[in-house]
Amino acid sequence: MAVKNKSEILLETGTNEIEIMEFKINDKLYGINVAKVREIMVAEAVTAMPLAHPVVEGVFKPRGSVITVVNLAKYLFGNEATNGERDLFIVTNFNRMHIAFRVNSVEGIVRISWTDIQKPDKTVSGGEEGVATGITEINGNLVVILDFEKIVSEIAPRTGIQTEDIAKLGERKVSDAPIVLAEDSILLSKMILECLHKAGYKNIRKFDNGQEAWDFLHSIPDEATLAEKVSIVITDIEMPAMDGHRLTKLIKSDKLLKELPVIIFSSLINEELYIKGKQIGANEQISKPEIGSLVEVIDHLLEKKRR
Repeated sequence: MAVKNKSEILLETGTNEIEIMEFKINDKLYGINVAKVREIMVAEAVTAMPLAHPVVEGVFKPRGSVITVVNLAKYLFGNEATNGERDLFIVTNFNRMHIAFRVNSVEGIVRISWTDIQKPDKTVSGGEEGVATGITEINGNLVVILDFEKIVSEIAPRTGIQTEDIAKLGERKVSDAPIVLAEDSILLSKMILECLHKAGYKNIRKFDNGQEAWDFLHSIPDEATLAEKVSIVITDIEMPAMDGHRLTKLIKSDKLLKELPVIIFSSLINEELYIKGKQIGANEQISKPEIGSLVEVIDHLLEKKRR
């Protein structure tokens, strides 16, 4: 089945809500943001590819498009995983790629607030190695929301952020412009910070979610302090407590902060969500993992602001 009418999902942008699709693997509940899902298909035969990652089953070709299939159970549980006769493919679309993930069943879709999603603590998250981006309770059951970007970048590192892209920008000057970064992924935060530092941006204040970033921004008392504390905001969309759309909407609705440039840097920059970002006033929207483009846009917005 196709996940249709994306424009009807969360019609009002910036409400801090998310649609979660629940699915099962080995009788355990997991979740994925519906915005990442293109369609659900009955699992079918795939063609194995030589030298592929062990969790990549191969490829198949629905309606003329070749799509890679990842065995999610094998990724999570190793060789204990077995395929079922009623398995499904969740065909996803993020980072401008289509990838199918084999799951045992799809349980349904629920709408919840980002405030209902908690970041796993350090004892269970696994730090940079962890693949749980959040945990929530739905109908009395705990649901683990997986970090699909991290899973894909681990399987195919070239699809992730490439620090060498900064070198292609040529010689850079050091900038003390204060930047606020809101990003919940431990691994991606580390990579983004490394790239921005290499690009000469040393004065970066990083927050784990939109709520923490907003608490900081909202505490700034006046324009003089604002200029000292922040010159630009970079935010992911998917984050526990407060998402990037809600953060952007709050900034652009605030009398003191509304002129602050906001860049949405997310794997979810598709047509529908790009429109939503424009509606709430985002200055620029860039798809991960285009880190070189992010730096160029920061350069442009800061120069424009300086003038």
